[in-house]
Amino acid sequence: MRALDKNINFIRTHSSRFNQRKSLVEKVITLENVPLAEFLGTANENIRQLAQAFPQSKIISRGNEIRIQGSAPEILRVNNVLNLLLEHMDRFGHLTPENVKDYLDVEGVPFEEANRDQVIVFGNKGLVIKPKSPNQRKLVEAAMKNDLVFALGPAGTGKTYIAVALAVRALKNREVKRIIITRPAVEAGENLGFLPGDLQEKLDPYLRPIYDALQDMVPPEKLKYYQETRVIEIAPLAYMRGRTLHDAFVLLDEAQNTTSEQIKMFLTRMGPNSKVIITGDQTQVDLPVRQKSGLSEALRILKDVKGIGIVNLSGKDVIRHKLVKAIIEAYEKNQEEKDQQKYESTSRKGPR
Repeated sequence: MRALDKNINFIRTHSSRFNQRKSLVEKVITLENVPLAEFLGTANENIRQLAQAFPQSKIISRGNEIRIQGSAPEILRVNNVLNLLLEHMDRFGHLTPENVKDYLDVEGVPFEEANRDQVIVFGNKGLVIKPKSPNQRKLVEAAMKNDLVFALGPAGTGKTYIAVALAVRALKNREVKRIIITRPAVEAGENLGFLPGDLQEKLDPYLRPIYDALQDMVPPEKLKYYQETRVIEIAPLAYMRGRTLHDAFVLLDEAQNTTSEQIKMFLTRMGPNSKVIITGDQTQVDLPVRQKSGLSEALRILKDVKGIGIVNLSGKDVIRHKLVKAIIEAYEKNQEEKDQQKYESTSRKGPR
């Protein structure tokens, strides 16, 4: 039973006859501890969209009850989607018609049906790691079809976590012999030189998100063994120069902080039987003001090259605290206002 089933109270189920031929099942669901206005949408738009997706059933919302009439298999499908929508509501604190469409419109079937068998890897302590949004699913599919994939999106969209999971799966399935994870050593407004310790000790906190993901997916003793034998290698990007990365699943994280020379160097390291995922957030570049991001340049140059996948994640894929999405949207709005002001200022000056 899904975790959010506690929010759904099944009151009664009974069979009736329709035209003395078709046996219908009616299910009345009570929503508990759910903000109804947000969940149902303006003028019940979210529920209306759900009803349109299942025309063979009758779905009616009254107060905190949702009444469903239809065949047993159809009602099960509606129930699965309702559970997904409740999970989304619980995680993000809101539900829009666009969100509902995302869960309904993945290859014409509810997202959970399409996603049910897409477990990437089974992690520690029974943790099941699989895509949690349509765009995360697109990332998984892109990695299956392409040897090089760019995963782009704001913080919290799970792009790095999913990429690490795909790397671990490839290693467990013996598709590759090693995992190499790298990041450019660019600080977010800090100076590594002031941190205590040698280079590795300075970089360990910076690479902590990678370690955290691996610790979810690989047993501690095995992870320690893999690192000692360099089956799993985590290193700054500068260490990649001059190497050929073959029989490996390679992840370049925080690629927005690479220079043009660095990302070109990295891309030309690919060897036989290698998979590469490059993740980045083009809105969080920590390079010096006059330094252009190598990620943006690479995307422009490589956009028409066959065999390269590009997946864009957005705020709706954020799986952190629901405030993270609001923060991202506020910053995006602020940037749009700045761009508009700059444009208007330039327009007023006119040509010289």
